[in-house]
Amino acid sequence: MFVTLLEVARVMTDRSLPMPAADDIRLPDLVKAVSDQNRLRIVMALADGEFHYIVELPGLDVQKSTLSHHLRTLRESGFTETQFDGRTCQIRLRVSELDARFPGFVDAVTSPSAQASVELSLAE
Repeated sequence: MFVTLLEVARVMTDRSLPMPAADDIRLPDLVKAVSDQNRLRIVMALADGEFHYIVELPGLDVQKSTLSHHLRTLRESGFTETQFDGRTCQIRLRVSELDARFPGFVDAVTSPSAQASVELSLAE
């Protein structure tokens, strides 16, 4: 059986990293994931629920390895979904899954008052 280049390209672009099923997401894991200010800022930047390229994340002044750690932590807790687009990856906040499981949680974490508290703590 032969695999065409088109099939290989489709598989390479449709890859996604493992994440918990919606029913397996636990609230303590979510709270722990956003206890870090950089991860909370990532969640706020992804609040629209659309896929974003990592380079679009504003205000993150961290090393690439640290960013990878933060993104893995968010994905493994159930906050985000990561997909590859060629050699780059895109991430999105799993808004609908999180709202179905924990109503109001995403709104509380991404609210203007939460954003203000992050900015205030960064100014100190």
